[in-house]
Amino acid sequence: MNVDFLMNLTLLEALGTGFGITQVLLARNNNVNNYLFGMVSILLGIYVLYHSKLYADILLSMYYFVMSIYGWVYWKFGKQKEAAPISASTIQEHLKALGIVLACFLLMAYWLKYHTNSDVPIWDAVVVAFAWAGMWLMARRKLENWIYLNISNIISIPLLFYKGLYIYAGLTIFLFMVGTSGYLKWRTIVKNERKDQFHPAKEAVL
Repeated sequence: MNVDFLMNLTLLEALGTGFGITQVLLARNNNVNNYLFGMVSILLGIYVLYHSKLYADILLSMYYFVMSIYGWVYWKFGKQKEAAPISASTIQEHLKALGIVLACFLLMAYWLKYHTNSDVPIWDAVVVAFAWAGMWLMARRKLENWIYLNISNIISIPLLFYKGLYIYAGLTIFLFMVGTSGYLKWRTIVKNERKDQFHPAKEAVL
């Protein structure tokens, strides 16, 4: 790669990072428009990832893009054409999320190892597997999405440093911190909603 190409790649990386930061901050604040910024960040990231040979991450980005569209619609309208509330995952949803992790890891690890020139097939596959499940839970507006996404983030940070994607590594560190904050904030929202359900405000007695 020549110097000019690397500079352009770094510029796109920085631009995508900016949109990514905006997206996660809006998600933390439970703002549906986070998906719009996320889609721009995803499209920029795909180009950068391709030239870094992180092929599983490209597939993950494509999945993110589709789930972003789904998430935006679900957050906006839910199942009853009303905004879907934040909620904790049911046992069935936990099992589905773990199933997504396992299935995604096996498929990605096999594909990367035997059908691409990736030099980090297992590492890349683990990152993608947890992120895949986390994004599914976020689209469903489930509290535990932050846990899965942060597992992916903490594994991804050294991988990005190894690949020389220092801006994205910095972004991922930031995402990990925001993910922790987001989990705590969403948990508070869920607790408050439960209190409102079990202890409704008493009507004033005249």
